[in-house]
Amino acid sequence: MTGNVQQITALGQSLWIDFISRDVLQNGQFRAWLDAGVRGVTSNPTIFHKAISESQIYDNDIRPLIGQNKSTYEIYEALAVDDIGKAADALRPIYDQTSRLDGYVSIEVNPGLAHDTEGTVDEARRLFATLDRPNVMIKVPATEAGLPAIETLISEGINVNVTLIFSIEMYRRVAQAYIAGLRRRHQHSAAVDATASVASFFVSRVDTLVDQLLQQRIADGREDLEPLLGRAANANAKLAYAAFREIFESDGFADLRSAGARVQRPLWASTSTKNPDYSPVHYVDPLIGPHTVNTVPPTTFDDIRQHANPAVSIEQEVDGARTLFEQLAAVGIDMAAVTDQLLKEGVEKFAQSFSALLSDLEAKRERVRQSA
Repeated sequence: MTGNVQQITALGQSLWIDFISRDVLQNGQFRAWLDAGVRGVTSNPTIFHKAISESQIYDNDIRPLIGQNKSTYEIYEALAVDDIGKAADALRPIYDQTSRLDGYVSIEVNPGLAHDTEGTVDEARRLFATLDRPNVMIKVPATEAGLPAIETLISEGINVNVTLIFSIEMYRRVAQAYIAGLRRRHQHSAAVDATASVASFFVSRVDTLVDQLLQQRIADGREDLEPLLGRAANANAKLAYAAFREIFESDGFADLRSAGARVQRPLWASTSTKNPDYSPVHYVDPLIGPHTVNTVPPTTFDDIRQHANPAVSIEQEVDGARTLFEQLAAVGIDMAAVTDQLLKEGVEKFAQSFSALLSDLEAKRERVRQSA
């Protein structure tokens, strides 16, 4: 019998793992995920913080870097680049077999550059050149400064994973930045068929905030709002997918499509279930559809294998999603304000994780130096 992962893949959605560390690359777990149907990998500063700070597996690699008088930041980058490179090599057969559709691994630019266009472009170029593999994506946040960086990087043939998208308006702007970058390549007679991008649209965090706002109103006597709980995040994603189809099936993309350009696939991020009252596949089952990716932590991948109900669902209840947003607005919940807050918090969270990573790595560096 074909498993849930394979059925979801056959419906047009790729499942990627949102996790990487040296130990899973070495102990066979990474290979087991690929054998089970995982077709790509994402990472972020929080994941690298956990991997490097909570493990001694990196210590032997840190010692020679200390001997080379590398700074803490240079040590971090050397460790991260090594992990990303090994993951990219393991994923390369998928990249080739899927004709460059899947098989990607992502690495993030320094979160401190989230509001620095030039710095983001420079670091993305350097990371992409250092890794020197066609199946690497550079993660760039969907900030005002990130948008022109995305266009520039795509125009140069650098694969981009646009991260921290929460609003449908920003999703549209991200898609247009991708198209503008492709058009610049096409106008200069550069190939557009080998440049890839995904738009990482964050899901569960929307419910975390909207449910909190709803609970405040329910506590004030609005029990009639209880049916709205746990619905905003998936509704937001469904409306983003509707925008995706509108943009990439339009005449405005036709010339690029004819030249071999791929669509920028929506990637559902932050899809683990945070509320124990909701199904473990609450942000999986409703968001399955063609030309999408769902990147999940290992526990959610296990939940998918056991509990998912594979079916094309992404375009179901789209009218209901619009009605839900009207209902939320009617009780004073402004989705634009919600998504603005989530973007601000997301950028800050990754920056804090990165700062904590460097601080912990500095402490580890001192311990390793003293034990030498």
